[in-house]
Amino acid sequence: MARNTIDSLNCSIADALNLIGEWWTILILREAFFGSRRFEEFQQHLGIARNILTARLKKLCDSGILERVPVKKGARRHEYRLTTMGRDLLPILIVLTHWGDRWLNESEGAPVVFVERDTGEEISDIRVLSQDGRELKARDLALVPGPGATDATKERLRLMVETWQQRQDSQQERG
Repeated sequence: MARNTIDSLNCSIADALNLIGEWWTILILREAFFGSRRFEEFQQHLGIARNILTARLKKLCDSGILERVPVKKGARRHEYRLTTMGRDLLPILIVLTHWGDRWLNESEGAPVVFVERDTGEEISDIRVLSQDGRELKARDLALVPGPGATDATKERLRLMVETWQQRQDSQQERG
């Protein structure tokens, strides 16, 4: 069964998931960050079918997340390397790993731990910070229309603010 497209949602999360949301794609990216570069390395470490790996690598290259480069000048063999766009996905993979360690692998322990190469110290959890460095929670954030917001998105955000304000007023009335 084919997945429904989520292109019409006017949402950056939906756009990102259209590109990298399939599980093999995320695992291919994990392998690229772990140092895999050649088709055979991806296939060996993932146990993925050749046709699926070929399709996912093509999509990642076509989208600019990976680049396909010859092993050496004039060679027929290629490597797949993360681009700047691809390297920007590192925090997402770290957050997914930490979340899985906390909520899914707590009893067994983390399968992989990220440490700083120079110090050997485990990295801290990724946090959402204010411009001045304070840690922010979800309740500290508000959503406002961005430059790419459609009229429907602007209306949805307006309704969200209205609902939030009604809840705040209701809580104040209850004391």
